[in-house]
Amino acid sequence: MVEIGMGRTARRTYELGDINIVPSRRTRSSKDVSTAWQLDAYRFDMPVLSHPTDALASTDFAIELGRLGGLGVLNGEGLIGRHADVEEKIAQVLEAAEKERGSNPGSLRSCPPAPSAAIRLLQQLHAAPLDPELLGAAVARIREAGLTTAVRVSPQNARALAPSLIAAGLDLLVIQGTIVSAERVASDGEPLNLKTFISELDVPVVAGGVLDHRTALHLMRTGAAGVIVGYGSTSGVTTSDEVLGISVPMATAIADAAAARREYLDETGGRYVHVLADGDIHTSGDLAKAIACGADAVVLGTPLASAAEALGGGWFWPAAAAHPSLPRGALLQVAVGERPSLRQVLDGPSDDPFGSLNLVGGLRRAMAKAGYCDLKEFQKVGLAVGS
Repeated sequence: MVEIGMGRTARRTYELGDINIVPSRRTRSSKDVSTAWQLDAYRFDMPVLSHPTDALASTDFAIELGRLGGLGVLNGEGLIGRHADVEEKIAQVLEAAEKERGSNPGSLRSCPPAPSAAIRLLQQLHAAPLDPELLGAAVARIREAGLTTAVRVSPQNARALAPSLIAAGLDLLVIQGTIVSAERVASDGEPLNLKTFISELDVPVVAGGVLDHRTALHLMRTGAAGVIVGYGSTSGVTTSDEVLGISVPMATAIADAAAARREYLDETGGRYVHVLADGDIHTSGDLAKAIACGADAVVLGTPLASAAEALGGGWFWPAAAAHPSLPRGALLQVAVGERPSLRQVLDGPSDDPFGSLNLVGGLRRAMAKAGYCDLKEFQKVGLAVGS
């Protein structure tokens, strides 16, 4: 704790960029390293989920990510469930963003205070009603490909949307918001008690985001199979810091949630809840640090947006960018010109010496250099804090 003024203290926290992995064991071949993990009954070859935004996940994207060994998460309240011609609507958003970029070569966030044209268009497109049949068809298509299906909904709409999603063949329900607690209190309707809600569902639930040990532990006690740490925070894209004053020091937040996981494991006599890190992970080194801090898997946004299969055509924005009254995200162009395939982003080969390609290959190499052969063991690796 540090004193920030008379009678007011704050906790010192750390970002992933503040820490380093310190190998202290024998090394091994990266060919002997496994990045496989299992969430409830579902096994994956790589610890990667896609951030639930229309900038990434079409059904084709989710299918390709699933075939590569990850998990594509659809945004259940995004454009994919509101418009049959979702690709045409996304193209309109990208056209607006390109025009704005052309008139202002700087970041879209450096434009005048009035809402940007692209954000206004996203808000208008999200004002269309949700069509359960459209969303159900997307889930069914992924299921027909023989892959695990996952859809994100907000706490506000979880109760209304879950039945139709489950009827369509949903495997994993993701309840995600900027901050999610075990009970959402609302004066304008019945509060969502996650413990009661999850116990009544026939599918496992992943819930988040959380920023601290206490909230993570409370969410684990609801019966969630996984807890998301963070809310997709990425510099230049997510603006919750500017809008709400909330930010996530990811290294500390992951370690806190991992501590809650150990506490809950002892409390229940062996029930393991997975910790998923969502925010400020851009390179293979960031991915390795997130696992080293205690995450079981990561939720990737901007790194996957550069892939040719991503729906956003090289642009990325979080789901919160379309909020009707308080958008908390901007559009960011992450790739120009020819884009790598999703396979190259995740599994190489890479020609980038800075770690933006072959993300999982970089994780395997980090694990091998530290002498660990699986993800749970790698969570025990030594860490150091930079000066």
